[in-house]
Amino acid sequence: MTNYLDFERPLAEIEGKAEELRAMARQNEEMDIEAEAAALDKKAGELLKDLYKNLTPWRKCQVARHPDRPHCKDYIDALFTEYTPLAGDRNFADDHAVMGGLARFNDQPVMVIGQEKGNDTKSRIERNFGMARPEGYRKAIRLMEMADKFGLPVITLVDTPGAYPGKGAEERGQSEAIARSTEKCLQIGVPLVSIIIGEGGSGGAVAFATANRVAMLEHSVYSVITPEGCASILWKDSEKMREAAEAMRLTAKDLKTLAVIDQIIPEPLGGAHRDPQAAITAVGKTIETMLADLTGKSGKKLIADRRKKFLDIGDKGLAA
Repeated sequence: MTNYLDFERPLAEIEGKAEELRAMARQNEEMDIEAEAAALDKKAGELLKDLYKNLTPWRKCQVARHPDRPHCKDYIDALFTEYTPLAGDRNFADDHAVMGGLARFNDQPVMVIGQEKGNDTKSRIERNFGMARPEGYRKAIRLMEMADKFGLPVITLVDTPGAYPGKGAEERGQSEAIARSTEKCLQIGVPLVSIIIGEGGSGGAVAFATANRVAMLEHSVYSVITPEGCASILWKDSEKMREAAEAMRLTAKDLKTLAVIDQIIPEPLGGAHRDPQAAITAVGKTIETMLADLTGKSGKKLIADRRKKFLDIGDKGLAA
């Protein structure tokens, strides 16, 4: 069953009518409805192109949050082999919002780390909707340190509305854990590449995405706060999230212009949720290209380039 977003309602009606016709034909083989159904399919295809031709920032937020969009686990299952999950921060607990471990990418040993939102009610609650607690960031630090020790490239998959703001998380040092994770990203002497696959929210995303190369899927978003949160702070009205999304410049196109990211990965027509395999394949090719670009660089060079990349963001953005 297709989950339609609010702005896709006209599309839902057309595709629904086509499916109704085909359901009637399956019950009565004498009915010939294929020509009419094909006409509806054509109309739906044209409408889909029109809807996604020039999405507003708020609509991109909706697409980035689509429940059927492929998540971290989907990418790991499809792109990596011999994945061996590693759990726990060796201090407090294992945070299921963060998954990671040793794996092979194109037969090359790597460390992969990402935020997982879950795909149904049970898994979303277990994964805390991709919002990591301090132990999640400390697990990521532990895995990055291991990768650095054994000379393994690190691949991060970012998909979170932000770090978990609960009382327990704050008591256990949430901000310190995020800062340490960001610091570790800047310290490791191995290639570090990051893909924003859905939402890149606040420091919770930066803690994974302070990388040598950062790419975003076309309809993903990356921002200091959610549009709803921004609207609540600025206008005391979360319903002004559309205006906030426009002002925040959180789309891949905006962030490429500002030099916050290096590359935009095109998505299938209608978003990654309409053709997950195509989106996953495109991400895999991008990771391959980014890693190849970093191969052969010394640890000192990787660290220096990574630091310079982030120190230069403001200057490059203003120049753009």
